[in-house]
Amino acid sequence: MALVQNLPTTRFGRMRAAGDRSALGRLVIATLALVLVFVSLFSLTTGASDASVADLIRASFSEDAVISARDRVIIYEIRLPRIVLGILIGAALAVSGAVMQGLFRNPLADPGLVGVSAGAGLGAISIIVLGGTALGPVVALFGIYALPLAAFCGGLATTLLLYKVATRRGQTSVATMLLAGIALGALAGAFSGVLVYMANDNQLRDLTFWGLGSLAGATWAKIAAAGPIIVLALLAAPFLAKGLNALALGEAAANHLGVPVQRLKNTAIVAVAAAVGASVAVSGGIGFIGIVVPHLLRLSIGPDHRYLLPASALLGASLLLLADAVSRTIVAPAELPIGIVTAAVGAPFFLWILLRRRGVLDL
Repeated sequence: MALVQNLPTTRFGRMRAAGDRSALGRLVIATLALVLVFVSLFSLTTGASDASVADLIRASFSEDAVISARDRVIIYEIRLPRIVLGILIGAALAVSGAVMQGLFRNPLADPGLVGVSAGAGLGAISIIVLGGTALGPVVALFGIYALPLAAFCGGLATTLLLYKVATRRGQTSVATMLLAGIALGALAGAFSGVLVYMANDNQLRDLTFWGLGSLAGATWAKIAAAGPIIVLALLAAPFLAKGLNALALGEAAANHLGVPVQRLKNTAIVAVAAAVGASVAVSGGIGFIGIVVPHLLRLSIGPDHRYLLPASALLGASLLLLADAVSRTIVAPAELPIGIVTAAVGAPFFLWILLRRRGVLDL
């Protein structure tokens, strides 16, 4: 009876365990959904043109309101595809980071840091450079889907190798994971360098800008190619939540709880490779979203993946849209690659994580 009396209760008299952040998790998800709506509207109205969403809405529902054809093109063909692609990629990178951290049971796991993005980049560069020669049949067979599929294959191969190297007897070594990720990233970078050396001038210029990450080339065609792959990966992520929660106790404990651990790991690896591969294929290298977003959310809502994964998707999308807005305005009328913006914010945050884990920062 004393134990029951010590449990905190809500106003309605229902008991809940101390430390339960379910209500907070739901509140944060609802808040982040509203934030994403406002950030999307802000991004839609930010740019060199004075085209506004309000004018477009009035023109759609009122015959008296007039909006120029130029403004329609800017909103519908430039800004709106960019926002949709930014939401998809931001959500994909953030959720991939959260899933990898749950899979490896380590907060330092991130697609960009452990070489997965580099492997996906190698697949994409192979299609860009060799699509007209050696890989011509692949491009002819898959069409616009050849690039995201090649990036998916590169990311999948890297993720599988990383997991095999870093995990032994169900335990993942942090040092091995980071060192293996560096090695695999360097190896993928070496092969990518060979392909870049083989590229012609036009391909080289595109690859240089693509490697820094950007949403500048967003089109509805790119969304049609990469969007379905990213959406499928994001839809699969919530089904991994309970398994990742159990996996935090160790593979043996998860097995005893009835979790099909091997199937969980296979599904998580494929989902991460698909999301990261498709994202890298259409936007290039955008780093640190996958490590910054899950950490920020764990500080508030805790490690429960039932809330962490959807919250990561919403916050990742919002942060990437904000970074894109900064990249478009900070050196206007030119445009700064978005990968530079995310790295400038994410690198200090990653150092803070390392210092905190060593106990240097008393937080």
